[in-house]
Amino acid sequence: MLVELSEWFWQERLWFPEGLGWADLEDRDGRVYAKGRDLWVALPIALVFLIIRQIFERTVATPLASLLGVKETVRLKAPHIPSLESYYCRVTKNPTQTGYSERQVQRWFRRRRNQDRPSLLKKFREASWRFTFYLLAFIAGLAALIDVSTTLLPSQYWYYMIELGFYGSLLFSVASDVKRKDFKEQIVHHVATILLISFSWCVNYIRAGTLIMLVHDSSDYFLESAKMFNYAGWRNACNYIFIIFAAVFIVTRLIFFPFWIIYWTWVYPVTIYPPFFGYYFFNGLLMVLQCLHIFWAVLIIRIAIRFLTNNVSKTYQGGVKLVRAGKKGLVKKGRQRRQDGIP
Repeated sequence: MLVELSEWFWQERLWFPEGLGWADLEDRDGRVYAKGRDLWVALPIALVFLIIRQIFERTVATPLASLLGVKETVRLKAPHIPSLESYYCRVTKNPTQTGYSERQVQRWFRRRRNQDRPSLLKKFREASWRFTFYLLAFIAGLAALIDVSTTLLPSQYWYYMIELGFYGSLLFSVASDVKRKDFKEQIVHHVATILLISFSWCVNYIRAGTLIMLVHDSSDYFLESAKMFNYAGWRNACNYIFIIFAAVFIVTRLIFFPFWIIYWTWVYPVTIYPPFFGYYFFNGLLMVLQCLHIFWAVLIIRIAIRFLTNNVSKTYQGGVKLVRAGKKGLVKKGRQRRQDGIP
Protein backbone atom coordinates (compact mmCIF):
# COMPACT_ATOMS: atom_id res chain seq x y z
CA MET A 1 0.00 0.00 0.00
CA LEU A 2 2.82 2.40 0.86
CA VAL A 3 4.48 1.66 -2.47
CA GLU A 4 1.28 2.41 -4.34
CA LEU A 5 0.77 5.62 -2.36
CA SER A 6 4.35 6.69 -3.11
CA GLU A 7 3.93 5.97 -6.82
CA TRP A 8 0.70 7.98 -6.90
CA PHE A 9 2.23 10.90 -4.98
CA TRP A 10 5.32 11.15 -7.19
CA GLN A 11 3.60 10.65 -10.53
CA GLU A 12 4.97 13.01 -13.16
CA ARG A 13 1.68 14.56 -14.25
CA LEU A 14 1.30 16.11 -10.77
CA TRP A 15 4.67 17.80 -10.50
CA PHE A 16 5.75 18.46 -14.10
CA PRO A 17 4.23 20.16 -17.14
CA GLU A 18 3.29 18.00 -20.08
CA GLY A 19 6.31 16.53 -21.84
CA LEU A 20 8.65 16.67 -18.83
CA GLY A 21 9.33 14.19 -16.04
CA TRP A 22 11.78 12.84 -13.50
CA ALA A 23 13.98 11.45 -16.27
CA ASP A 24 14.78 15.01 -17.31
CA LEU A 25 16.40 15.60 -13.92
CA GLU A 26 18.83 12.70 -14.18
CA ASP A 27 22.52 13.65 -14.16
CA ARG A 28 24.02 13.67 -17.65
CA ASP A 29 26.80 15.32 -19.66
CA GLY A 30 28.48 16.64 -16.52
CA ARG A 31 25.31 18.38 -15.30
CA VAL A 32 24.16 17.55 -11.76
CA TYR A 33 20.56 18.03 -10.62
CA ALA A 34 18.95 18.13 -7.18
CA LYS A 35 17.54 14.86 -5.84
CA GLY A 36 14.62 14.43 -3.48
CA ARG A 37 16.55 11.95 -1.35
CA ASP A 38 19.04 14.73 -0.49
CA LEU A 39 16.43 16.30 1.79
CA TRP A 40 16.95 13.63 4.44
CA VAL A 41 20.26 15.35 5.25
CA ALA A 42 18.26 18.27 6.71
CA LEU A 43 17.05 16.15 9.67
CA PRO A 44 20.49 15.57 11.27
CA ILE A 45 21.38 19.19 10.40
CA ALA A 46 18.32 20.35 12.36
CA LEU A 47 19.45 18.33 15.37
CA VAL A 48 22.97 19.74 15.06
CA PHE A 49 21.48 23.23 15.01
CA LEU A 50 19.71 22.54 18.31
CA ILE A 51 23.03 21.54 19.88
CA ILE A 52 24.93 24.49 18.39
CA ARG A 53 22.22 26.84 19.62
CA GLN A 54 22.61 25.65 23.21
CA ILE A 55 26.37 26.14 23.03
CA PHE A 56 26.00 29.55 21.36
CA GLU A 57 23.48 30.84 23.90
CA ARG A 58 25.68 29.83 26.84
CA THR A 59 29.10 30.83 25.52
CA VAL A 60 28.30 33.81 23.29
CA ALA A 61 24.81 35.21 23.90
CA THR A 62 24.95 35.21 27.71
CA PRO A 63 28.29 37.11 27.97
CA LEU A 64 27.06 39.50 25.26
CA ALA A 65 23.89 40.14 27.27
CA SER A 66 25.99 40.98 30.31
CA LEU A 67 28.18 43.28 28.22
CA LEU A 68 25.16 45.18 26.86
CA GLY A 69 23.62 45.50 30.30
CA VAL A 70 20.64 43.14 30.07
CA LYS A 71 19.21 43.22 33.57
CA GLU A 72 16.97 40.65 35.20
CA THR A 73 14.18 41.65 37.57
CA VAL A 74 13.65 39.53 40.67
CA ARG A 75 10.23 37.87 40.48
CA LEU A 76 8.34 36.80 43.55
CA LYS A 77 7.23 33.18 43.43
CA ALA A 78 3.66 32.32 44.14
CA PRO A 79 3.22 30.08 47.23
CA HIS A 80 2.35 26.50 46.41
CA ILE A 81 -1.42 26.11 46.77
CA PRO A 82 -2.52 22.85 45.06
CA SER A 83 -6.10 23.94 44.40
CA LEU A 84 -5.05 27.22 42.75
CA GLU A 85 -2.26 25.49 40.84
CA SER A 86 -4.73 22.96 39.47
CA TYR A 87 -7.16 25.73 38.55
CA TYR A 88 -4.32 27.67 36.87
CA CYS A 89 -3.11 24.72 34.79
CA ARG A 90 -6.44 23.12 33.86
CA VAL A 91 -9.05 25.89 33.79
CA THR A 92 -7.75 29.41 33.21
CA LYS A 93 -4.91 31.75 34.07
CA ASN A 94 -7.35 34.61 34.67
CA PRO A 95 -9.93 33.39 37.24
CA THR A 96 -13.11 34.99 38.49
CA GLN A 97 -14.22 32.74 41.38
CA THR A 98 -12.07 30.16 43.19
CA GLY A 99 -13.22 30.10 46.81
CA TYR A 100 -10.48 32.42 48.11
CA SER A 101 -10.69 36.16 48.77
CA GLU A 102 -10.49 38.28 45.66
CA ARG A 103 -7.27 40.06 46.67
CA GLN A 104 -5.50 36.81 47.57
CA VAL A 105 -6.49 35.23 44.27
CA GLN A 106 -5.42 38.21 42.20
CA ARG A 107 -2.04 38.38 43.94
CA TRP A 108 -1.40 34.64 43.61
CA PHE A 109 -2.37 34.46 39.92
CA ARG A 110 -0.38 37.59 39.11
CA ARG A 111 2.74 36.09 40.64
CA ARG A 112 2.06 32.72 38.99
CA ARG A 113 1.72 34.32 35.56
CA ASN A 114 4.97 36.21 36.11
CA GLN A 115 6.72 32.90 36.83
CA ASP A 116 5.71 31.61 33.38
CA ARG A 117 6.84 34.71 31.54
CA PRO A 118 10.20 34.30 29.79
CA SER A 119 13.05 36.30 31.25
CA LEU A 120 14.80 39.12 29.39
CA LEU A 121 17.94 36.98 29.22
CA LYS A 122 16.04 34.14 27.54
CA LYS A 123 14.55 36.56 25.01
CA PHE A 124 17.94 38.15 24.35
CA ARG A 125 19.68 34.82 23.81
CA GLU A 126 16.98 33.66 21.40
CA ALA A 127 17.12 36.93 19.43
CA SER A 128 20.93 36.89 19.25
CA TRP A 129 20.90 33.30 17.94
CA ARG A 130 18.44 34.16 15.18
CA PHE A 131 20.28 37.38 14.36
CA THR A 132 23.52 35.47 13.87
CA PHE A 133 21.93 32.85 11.63
CA TYR A 134 19.89 35.26 9.49
CA LEU A 135 22.88 37.53 8.91
CA LEU A 136 25.18 34.66 7.90
CA ALA A 137 22.40 33.07 5.81
CA PHE A 138 21.83 36.35 3.96
CA ILE A 139 25.52 36.59 3.09
CA ALA A 140 25.57 32.93 2.02
CA GLY A 141 22.43 33.46 -0.06
CA LEU A 142 24.05 36.34 -1.95
CA ALA A 143 27.04 34.14 -2.73
CA ALA A 144 24.82 31.25 -3.87
CA LEU A 145 22.71 33.54 -6.05
CA ILE A 146 25.67 35.25 -7.68
CA ASP A 147 27.33 31.88 -8.37
CA VAL A 148 25.63 31.30 -11.76
CA SER A 149 25.93 27.81 -13.24
CA THR A 150 23.88 25.33 -15.27
CA THR A 151 24.63 22.55 -12.80
CA LEU A 152 24.01 22.12 -9.09
CA LEU A 153 26.91 23.58 -7.13
CA PRO A 154 28.09 22.53 -3.65
CA SER A 155 27.38 26.07 -2.38
CA GLN A 156 23.74 25.79 -3.49
CA TYR A 157 23.42 22.33 -2.01
CA TRP A 158 24.67 23.37 1.43
CA TYR A 159 22.75 26.63 1.38
CA TYR A 160 19.52 24.71 0.81
CA MET A 161 20.23 21.99 3.37
CA ILE A 162 21.31 24.48 6.06
CA GLU A 163 18.25 26.69 5.54
CA LEU A 164 15.95 23.66 5.61
CA GLY A 165 17.69 22.32 8.71
CA PHE A 166 17.39 25.66 10.48
CA TYR A 167 13.63 25.94 9.90
CA GLY A 168 13.30 22.33 10.99
CA SER A 169 15.10 23.19 14.23
CA LEU A 170 12.67 26.09 14.78
CA LEU A 171 9.77 23.63 14.62
CA PHE A 172 11.52 21.24 17.00
CA SER A 173 12.16 24.01 19.55
CA VAL A 174 8.80 25.78 19.24
CA ALA A 175 7.58 24.34 22.55
CA SER A 176 10.53 25.80 24.50
CA ASP A 177 10.94 29.09 22.62
CA VAL A 178 9.37 32.37 23.70
CA LYS A 179 5.68 32.20 22.76
CA ARG A 180 4.67 35.40 20.98
CA LYS A 181 1.32 36.87 20.00
CA ASP A 182 1.79 35.72 16.39
CA PHE A 183 2.62 32.15 17.44
CA LYS A 184 0.13 30.52 15.06
CA GLU A 185 1.25 32.67 12.13
CA GLN A 186 4.86 31.73 12.86
CA ILE A 187 4.00 28.03 12.73
CA VAL A 188 2.19 28.46 9.39
CA HIS A 189 5.18 30.43 8.09
CA HIS A 190 7.71 27.77 9.12
CA VAL A 191 5.66 24.91 7.63
CA ALA A 192 5.06 26.80 4.35
CA THR A 193 8.76 27.67 4.13
CA ILE A 194 9.82 24.05 4.68
CA LEU A 195 7.39 22.86 1.99
CA LEU A 196 8.59 25.55 -0.42
CA ILE A 197 12.24 24.73 0.11
CA SER A 198 11.61 20.99 -0.24
CA PHE A 199 9.42 21.30 -3.35
CA SER A 200 11.72 23.76 -5.14
CA TRP A 201 14.62 21.39 -4.47
CA CYS A 202 12.82 18.29 -5.76
CA VAL A 203 11.78 19.89 -9.06
CA ASN A 204 15.04 21.82 -9.46
CA TYR A 205 13.66 25.35 -8.94
CA ILE A 206 17.00 26.15 -7.33
CA ARG A 207 17.36 29.78 -8.39
CA ALA A 208 13.78 30.64 -7.51
CA GLY A 209 14.09 28.96 -4.12
CA THR A 210 17.40 30.69 -3.40
CA LEU A 211 15.90 34.07 -4.25
CA ILE A 212 12.87 33.46 -2.02
CA MET A 213 15.05 32.52 0.96
CA LEU A 214 17.35 35.49 0.33
CA VAL A 215 14.43 37.93 0.30
CA HIS A 216 13.23 36.65 3.69
CA ASP A 217 16.68 36.69 5.29
CA SER A 218 17.36 40.25 4.07
CA SER A 219 15.18 41.88 6.74
CA ASP A 220 15.00 39.32 9.54
CA TYR A 221 18.42 40.08 11.00
CA PHE A 222 17.43 43.75 11.38
CA LEU A 223 14.39 42.71 13.41
CA GLU A 224 16.38 40.41 15.68
CA SER A 225 19.06 43.05 16.28
CA ALA A 226 16.33 45.58 17.19
CA LYS A 227 14.98 43.06 19.71
CA MET A 228 18.45 42.62 21.20
CA PHE A 229 18.86 46.36 21.78
CA ASN A 230 15.33 46.58 23.16
CA TYR A 231 16.02 43.87 25.76
CA ALA A 232 19.27 45.66 26.65
CA GLY A 233 17.39 48.93 27.20
CA TRP A 234 19.02 50.76 24.28
CA ARG A 235 15.75 52.37 23.15
CA ASN A 236 17.10 54.79 20.55
CA ALA A 237 19.21 52.13 18.83
CA CYS A 238 16.23 49.76 18.90
CA ASN A 239 13.87 52.34 17.39
CA TYR A 240 16.16 53.39 14.56
CA ILE A 241 17.06 49.81 13.62
CA PHE A 242 13.37 48.93 13.67
CA ILE A 243 12.64 51.74 11.20
CA ILE A 244 15.34 50.34 8.89
CA PHE A 245 13.82 46.88 9.29
CA ALA A 246 10.35 48.22 8.47
CA ALA A 247 11.63 49.88 5.28
CA VAL A 248 13.52 46.77 4.12
CA PHE A 249 10.56 44.52 4.99
CA ILE A 250 8.08 46.61 3.00
CA VAL A 251 10.35 46.89 -0.05
CA THR A 252 11.33 43.21 -0.17
CA ARG A 253 8.09 41.52 0.89
CA LEU A 254 5.36 43.88 -0.29
CA ILE A 255 6.98 45.08 -3.51
CA PHE A 256 9.79 42.80 -4.70
CA PHE A 257 8.26 39.50 -3.56
CA PRO A 258 4.75 39.85 -5.12
CA PHE A 259 5.57 42.00 -8.15
CA TRP A 260 8.79 40.25 -9.16
CA ILE A 261 9.09 36.74 -7.72
CA ILE A 262 5.40 35.77 -7.78
CA TYR A 263 5.05 37.35 -11.23
CA TRP A 264 7.77 35.09 -12.65
CA THR A 265 6.35 31.98 -10.96
CA TRP A 266 2.64 32.71 -11.52
CA VAL A 267 2.27 34.70 -14.76
CA TYR A 268 5.30 33.86 -16.86
CA PRO A 269 5.15 30.01 -16.73
CA VAL A 270 1.66 29.80 -18.29
CA THR A 271 3.03 31.50 -21.41
CA ILE A 272 5.26 28.42 -21.94
CA TYR A 273 3.15 25.45 -20.75
CA PRO A 274 -0.36 24.84 -19.40
CA PRO A 275 -0.86 24.94 -15.59
CA PHE A 276 -0.46 21.70 -13.61
CA PHE A 277 -0.77 20.68 -9.97
CA GLY A 278 2.84 21.52 -9.07
CA TYR A 279 2.34 24.99 -10.51
CA TYR A 280 -0.68 25.63 -8.27
CA PHE A 281 0.99 24.01 -5.25
CA PHE A 282 4.13 26.13 -5.49
CA ASN A 283 2.32 29.40 -6.09
CA GLY A 284 -0.28 28.57 -3.45
CA LEU A 285 2.51 28.37 -0.85
CA LEU A 286 3.90 31.69 -2.10
CA MET A 287 0.47 33.27 -1.64
CA VAL A 288 0.29 31.91 1.92
CA LEU A 289 3.59 33.63 2.64
CA GLN A 290 2.35 36.81 0.99
CA CYS A 291 -0.75 36.86 3.18
CA LEU A 292 1.50 36.54 6.24
CA HIS A 293 3.67 39.37 4.89
CA ILE A 294 0.62 41.63 4.69
CA PHE A 295 -0.48 40.63 8.20
CA TRP A 296 2.96 41.42 9.65
CA ALA A 297 3.33 44.60 7.56
CA VAL A 298 0.19 46.04 9.18
CA LEU A 299 1.64 45.38 12.65
CA ILE A 300 5.03 46.79 11.66
CA ILE A 301 3.56 49.97 10.18
CA ARG A 302 1.48 50.55 13.32
CA ILE A 303 4.58 50.27 15.51
CA ALA A 304 6.60 52.53 13.17
CA ILE A 305 3.85 55.17 13.15
CA ARG A 306 3.63 55.03 16.94
CA PHE A 307 7.40 55.52 17.20
CA LEU A 308 7.47 58.42 14.74
CA THR A 309 4.45 60.07 16.39
CA ASN A 310 6.03 59.80 19.83
CA ASN A 311 9.26 61.29 18.50
CA VAL A 312 7.44 64.26 16.95
CA SER A 313 5.47 64.76 20.17
CA LYS A 314 8.64 64.68 22.27
CA THR A 315 10.38 67.08 19.89
CA TYR A 316 7.43 69.47 20.05
CA GLN A 317 7.26 69.29 23.84
CA GLY A 318 11.01 69.84 24.05
CA GLY A 319 10.71 72.89 21.81
CA VAL A 320 7.89 74.31 23.93
CA LYS A 321 9.98 73.84 27.07
CA LEU A 322 12.93 75.61 25.45
CA VAL A 323 10.73 78.53 24.38
CA ARG A 324 9.25 78.81 27.87
CA ALA A 325 12.68 78.60 29.45
CA GLY A 326 13.91 81.30 27.08
CA LYS A 327 11.01 83.57 27.96
CA LYS A 328 11.59 83.06 31.67
CA GLY A 329 15.25 83.86 31.20
CA LEU A 330 14.45 87.08 29.34
CA VAL A 331 11.95 88.16 32.01
CA LYS A 332 14.41 87.42 34.78
CA LYS A 333 17.17 89.27 32.97
CA GLY A 334 14.86 92.29 32.45
CA ARG A 335 13.99 92.41 36.15
CA GLN A 336 17.64 92.26 37.10
CA ARG A 337 18.50 95.13 34.73
CA ARG A 338 15.72 97.29 36.20
CA GLN A 339 16.90 96.56 39.72
CA ASP A 340 20.39 97.62 38.74
CA GLY A 341 19.02 100.85 37.22
CA ILE A 342 19.96 99.84 33.68
CA PRO A 343 17.40 101.05 31.05
